[in-house]
Amino acid sequence: MRSEHIEHLVELSRPAVHPSGWAVVAASRPDVAANRRVGQLWRVSLADGSRTRITQGVADGAPQLTPDGTRILFTRADAKGRPQVWVMPADGGEPVQTTDAPGGVTSFRISPDGTRLALTVREVEPGRAGTVEGLTAEAQSPRRIVDLHAQRNGVGYRIDARSRVAVAPILDVGAEPDYERAPAPGDAGADAPAKPGSRIPEATTLTSGDVEHVGAVWSADGSEVLAMRVDLGPVTDLRGAIVAIPVDGGDEREVLGTDANLSLGEIAADAHGVWAIAQDVTDSGIDFVARSASLYRVVGGAAERRTDEETVDLAEGHLTIVEDGVLVQDRTRGRVQVLHVGIDGVTRRTTDATEATGVATFGDQVVVTVQTPTSFGELGIVEADGSVRILTDFGAALQEAGITVPTEHDLVVRDGSRVHGWVWMPEGEGPHPVLLNIHGGPFAQYGVHVFDEAQVAVDAGYAVVQCNPRGSAGYGRAHGLSIRQRMGTVDLHDVLDFLDGALAAHPSLDADRVGIMGGSYGGYLTAWTIAHEDRFRAAIVERGFLDPDAFVGTSDIGSFFGDEYVGTDPELVASQSPMAVVSQVTTPTLVVHSERDLRCPLEQAQRYFAALHRQGTEAELLVFPGEDHELTRSGQPRHRIERFDAVLDWFGRHIPA
Repeated sequence: MRSEHIEHLVELSRPAVHPSGWAVVAASRPDVAANRRVGQLWRVSLADGSRTRITQGVADGAPQLTPDGTRILFTRADAKGRPQVWVMPADGGEPVQTTDAPGGVTSFRISPDGTRLALTVREVEPGRAGTVEGLTAEAQSPRRIVDLHAQRNGVGYRIDARSRVAVAPILDVGAEPDYERAPAPGDAGADAPAKPGSRIPEATTLTSGDVEHVGAVWSADGSEVLAMRVDLGPVTDLRGAIVAIPVDGGDEREVLGTDANLSLGEIAADAHGVWAIAQDVTDSGIDFVARSASLYRVVGGAAERRTDEETVDLAEGHLTIVEDGVLVQDRTRGRVQVLHVGIDGVTRRTTDATEATGVATFGDQVVVTVQTPTSFGELGIVEADGSVRILTDFGAALQEAGITVPTEHDLVVRDGSRVHGWVWMPEGEGPHPVLLNIHGGPFAQYGVHVFDEAQVAVDAGYAVVQCNPRGSAGYGRAHGLSIRQRMGTVDLHDVLDFLDGALAAHPSLDADRVGIMGGSYGGYLTAWTIAHEDRFRAAIVERGFLDPDAFVGTSDIGSFFGDEYVGTDPELVASQSPMAVVSQVTTPTLVVHSERDLRCPLEQAQRYFAALHRQGTEAELLVFPGEDHELTRSGQPRHRIERFDAVLDWFGRHIPA
């Protein structure tokens, strides 16, 4: 694939399954002409995979079905660009808006009786931009900051718009529409009739104060809304609480307190209690390094772990309640597999080379949306042997554009450990120039799904080598924990040894023409590697964690990330800091960053580039306006293409393919 083929990266939402045997999914993709992400809802037959587009919105998403199967609810922007919930008949018809949250809806759940919504909404602070007509961001009042969590990447100042829980009735889609009243001669008088109000039901906000409530879901009987509560004052840790809020009046009660030491990701309720996906961050509240997300059962104010933290990691999944337990998703060895957790323990439902992104059920069948080596999103049925029977062909255009399937390797490195990864080979006999890619995280993983970074480079004539070194997720907690306060040690050895193993396994690779690149933690390890190795012809350091000292107070995770990963002792921190060894870099280096990156702030790139430039190392700085840390995944499509152009230009100048 070429860079413009990112338009064919069609991604699917979590499916919602109708009792009569069809599913509804939202299919979204980048659109270069619109310069944004676009998508609609599709109805897919579970019998034969035939599909029909059922909405015509610009960016419709997150579909859900009412329990009786009569209505579909989903998210769509309103006339002011705010995400709202819309409702339409399941058997076809025009969607109508059913919420009018001033700050927009971030998530919703349908009540068990199908009449109401539990909403997570943004409550914008009065006086901020957007709340006063004509008030610009520059004219706002100052912000009083009392902790190190005031900002969030992709959001900005989180204290400007608190997350609240609200409930609202679902609009009756069969009711008479609103009509705009025509002017009448009598309107000039003092007794002119008022304009009719909107028929959108009014929401009732259930939470307030110097806290946030997120991830609102219903209790099994529909009498309460459950949510995860996060304090906002002088917060010092990552722990959250689970609370229950009566919808018809009454005080909030605590279901699970912060003394459980859990950083919460998602919750769901059944008739017997609450399920939660969470990380145990211990008494310190910030011990998050390589802490796999586990499944917990919350009953009687206590949380019992139901999955093994050492071997199972649910960080990329969600909760699906079933009659005999719950379905979750485990990221493991480049796959994301579906697990069933019940009274009898844990059963692995999928085992093939897919990454499950969404799960639902149809009778005793498990329905999944998955990413595969040749598609960014398909709907399928889980078979008894653990394979996924793909029903759809959303990836057809991408496959027609040209997809290279990599060779998978599990190689032994210098200390006898094994490192797992992949090699993409371009067409022709070679010798091929090579790009070594390093993922972010570090507790993340490269997976088996279509990866546009590798595909575009292969199309341009480069072989691509990438692996999951120690520090990565998907290989057990010990593997992920091995670089805590020793970054740039075994992880450096793993990527270099895997590269050497790949060069040995593929004689058509040119060991003398190798480049290196990575983003976020991958930017860190790229910068660290070129300070200790001069074998690379060129490097790209992107959105990197480059200066741990400057990270505190500038990054949205600066209050805990560096303390846990590189420590607090000045000598220990310096021994893992790319800025401390930047004087050793001689490799030509392109530094790429985004203007609004609050995860690894722009200052990280500016200081690193300035040091390279001042010492005479060939370097350039490429800064993308209006983008944050997620440029390569969800940035403006034109910017994503321009970034690919810059990557290929830089390597083309130093390592021609």
